[in-house]
Amino acid sequence: MKPKDEKKIKEIFHATLKLVKLNGLAGITMQSIAKQAHIATGTLYIYFENKEKLITELFNECVKKSTSTYFTNYDPEAPFKVGFRTIWENMFQYRINNFEESIFIEQCFHSPFIHQDTKLAAKEMFQPLVKLIERGKKELLIKSLETFCILGFLAGGMSEIIKRAHYFDKKITRPMMEETFLLSWDAMKA
Repeated sequence: MKPKDEKKIKEIFHATLKLVKLNGLAGITMQSIAKQAHIATGTLYIYFENKEKLITELFNECVKKSTSTYFTNYDPEAPFKVGFRTIWENMFQYRINNFEESIFIEQCFHSPFIHQDTKLAAKEMFQPLVKLIERGKKELLIKSLETFCILGFLAGGMSEIIKRAHYFDKKITRPMMEETFLLSWDAMKA
């Protein structure tokens, strides 16, 4: 059996991300993905058995890529605010630079395509951030709220600002990024 062409898989993933951004997960078909990737629909089925398998593999790829970027240069031994800022800035930049992937991941978490065990595995990759938030609460540096609520607030605020900038064609400058960080920090600090 001939090995699958990695370049073709990347093209399929890229086409899927683009279509999901335009039409949502429910609005794409294997035929539309094949057309966007400039391949025959039959060829697409050689690579992916069905839409669910394609979505799941792309989701896993995007989550691995994003989480590895989120924790770049993060030192768990650094002071809390330094560590938090490192992760926060990595997340913000990643979401700006990989907008289609961010939208895709968000939609996947709200879709029936991704099984609960896959979502749990993805959540596990975020444990360094969860542990950091727990540490900040123990050190009395941030509010003693449910970690779930803190993370939801941070991710939601960041996501909405980036989406609005993208959809309204507004460039996010370094001062805007700094202001957004300070909003997040001020909202959670003790």
